[in-house]
Amino acid sequence: MKILNSKSKMLNKFEGSKCEGSKPRAPARDAELAGFEFRISNFKFVSDFGFRISDFPICHSRRLRQLALDRSGSMSIVSLFSVLLLTFLMGMVMNSGQEVDQKVKMQNAADASGYAGALVITRSMNSLAYTNHLLCDVFALTAFLREARDQNAASLTGEILDNWDRVAPAFDGAEFEPFARLAPAIREKVPHEREMVATYSVWNAAAAEIALPVMEEILASEAIPQYQRALVAVTPELAQFAADDMAQRHGQSWPRKVELRACLWRTMVDPVGGMEEDARRSLPAVDPVMDAEFDQEEYIKRARDERESLSHTYLNQWNRYTLVAFDRIGKMSQFGNLWRTFTCGQLTRLLEDEYPDRNLPMQLRDMEGGAVREHLERDYNFVVVVYREPRVNRVPGVFTKPIETDTQAYAQLMLYVPKKRLVWWTPPPRTDQELQGGVPGEDVYFPLPEEGDGGGDDGEELEEIRWQDSRFPAQWSLLSQNWSCQLSPATSGAIPGILSATPYVNDLGDIDTPDLAGLTQEEFWWLSNH
Repeated sequence: MKILNSKSKMLNKFEGSKCEGSKPRAPARDAELAGFEFRISNFKFVSDFGFRISDFPICHSRRLRQLALDRSGSMSIVSLFSVLLLTFLMGMVMNSGQEVDQKVKMQNAADASGYAGALVITRSMNSLAYTNHLLCDVFALTAFLREARDQNAASLTGEILDNWDRVAPAFDGAEFEPFARLAPAIREKVPHEREMVATYSVWNAAAAEIALPVMEEILASEAIPQYQRALVAVTPELAQFAADDMAQRHGQSWPRKVELRACLWRTMVDPVGGMEEDARRSLPAVDPVMDAEFDQEEYIKRARDERESLSHTYLNQWNRYTLVAFDRIGKMSQFGNLWRTFTCGQLTRLLEDEYPDRNLPMQLRDMEGGAVREHLERDYNFVVVVYREPRVNRVPGVFTKPIETDTQAYAQLMLYVPKKRLVWWTPPPRTDQELQGGVPGEDVYFPLPEEGDGGGDDGEELEEIRWQDSRFPAQWSLLSQNWSCQLSPATSGAIPGILSATPYVNDLGDIDTPDLAGLTQEEFWWLSNH
């Protein structure tokens, strides 16, 4: 019944409608069409609506035939697919751009974090070198002040000057005129030198009374070695804090703030300050007193030799600067030579008798096995890794990250001592005074004699290029205060293991790391962008 009712409605509709633009049909034409409709009905071709094609008027049949050739509305379908394609492309471009931008920013954070951590280690190395010099200087100054307290040299100069007084009359009436002038000159100069020796001795004794107890307490309590040991112990923690803090600051400076964390690693696949710190320090320094290295005796011998050599160097400098007057105009008393002899004896007593096995300077760790490259990579190269959570992709239903681990960036750094280089050198300014000696901490300057009008050039001194002098040692030791650090190519073979290891310092929490330990070095370099 439903089919018949539908059929009736369709027929009534079609019969009641007129084809647009059609003309009235003639009776003969109606008869012809009726026959055509009858012939079509003989095929019994029934539509989905349940009625025959012959039931349709001719004008609607023509319209159905033209429908297959009609292209209107096709752009809507093309536009739909184009918009979908452009949406996918835009999501891909946005994801790629964000990945590149994040990689650049994280690499900058890794470089800055690594440099911050390595700079802490570098400054600790320079601090160890400085305190090694300071220790030797304290030995030299203690010997100097002990002689100032004991005044052994001053006790012998009186007899020497008395002998000059006894010799002076022998030159009276000498036929050789220069000898004849010696007698009054000796009588005039001896009292002045007695006064020089007495004044200098009293002056130094007063300085020794104030400073000597401090110097002796520094040596007795081993204050400098204790400071060095504390510095070596705290440096790994400071380096980790500096690297991590720099990474966090970088993350907070991004337009969209993120949490970045960093860990400074050794090429032994252990964090700086990690479990291997007790077995082998992050700083390549050896304590000749407290450590128990395989060749510890060699370190002790080297430390003693360095301490003796450097202490004598500083003592000679103290004597040279404080005894200028006795070396130039006070030679008759021999006070300068006697002072140097007794201060040297005081220093030898300190080094060999009182502190033979204590207050020894720190030593640089020796190369093991003769492999220079492995030695440098193990003790002087560090790797920093910066971590962050994975970034959420645009259009996440379509684009997904193949690696679900945390995002990482890394950099490698190296400690080294630079070679001497050419620098601009400016002559020191001219002065009208000249050093004449003094005591430690207080120098004496005398005015220079005025030069004639035909003196030297008063023009401005020009700068010139010179090599750095001995104040810039280039040898790798803990006597050089020129330790530096720099970013280097990340070529360490330990990097895959470092990236796969979970950091357990800096309270980094649960870090999801990729499994790269099974990759060969060639495979890793193919994946790495360094």
